[in-house]
Amino acid sequence: MEEITVQEFKKKLDSDNHNVFLLDVREPFEQYQSKIECENSKLIPVGELQSRLDEIESQKDSEIVCLCRSGSRSSEACKLLEEEGFSNVKNLKGGINEWAREIDDSLPVY
Repeated sequence: MEEITVQEFKKKLDSDNHNVFLLDVREPFEQYQSKIECENSKLIPVGELQSRLDEIESQKDSEIVCLCRSGSRSSEACKLLEEEGFSNVKNLKGGINEWAREIDDSLPVY
């Protein structure tokens, strides 16, 4: 599974936000604590992903970056998406906590 660093992801968001899809696989309460602003994103908890794939079917050939708190659940999500034929899936290395430490220190690390 391919990973993307928070620095690489920040560059993508700054340059071509519309060309990358951010899939947040945390629980809804986690997104209230901290969130990466991305115009093309969706929150689907990893436990619901298999049954909600139709909601992101239109992104099947897009670059998809999966995000969770630290990178573990998003790694699971990447594997599932790849098994389901999504062709360009990356795991955000270190998750939202790495983003908070390296990119946006206004977000809490939890």
